[in-house]
Amino acid sequence: MTGALGIYNYWIYVVLMMIGLYGVIAKPNLIKQAIALGLFQTGIFLYYISMAVVDGGTAPVWTTILDGAQKYEGPYDNPLPHVLILTAIVVSVSVLAVALALIINIKRAYGTIEYDEIEAMDQADKRADYLRGQVTDAADDVEHKQEGHHHA
Repeated sequence: MTGALGIYNYWIYVVLMMIGLYGVIAKPNLIKQAIALGLFQTGIFLYYISMAVVDGGTAPVWTTILDGAQKYEGPYDNPLPHVLILTAIVVSVSVLAVALALIINIKRAYGTIEYDEIEAMDQADKRADYLRGQVTDAADDVEHKQEGHHHA
């Protein structure tokens, strides 16, 4: 099959990547962002595996013929992207597990997993610290160090 329908797996990877990208950018919920990141990564995996496929290719294994000799029958699909993607899948699952552990700790600390609410709480804390005069910046730190050296 030729044309746009003949490369349906490329369309699927584009759709998966765009759904994942939208979810990471547009959703304030941290769990939804983590799941969207997983969808984005799945699209990338599908893309690399699709690139490894050769028309008429088979699995890269030797075949044994009747007299016991091994015979090379090509063309073969490229096995390297499959191996790399297998490793990337393991890393992806690990990243998702760490992200979910961090989200649990964020929920314990802030009482929410909505990014905009967390940002509002942080801004309110910074403003309260500033109004109490407890906020110092790098220039204040340098000034205090210089005052300490002049008095010595």
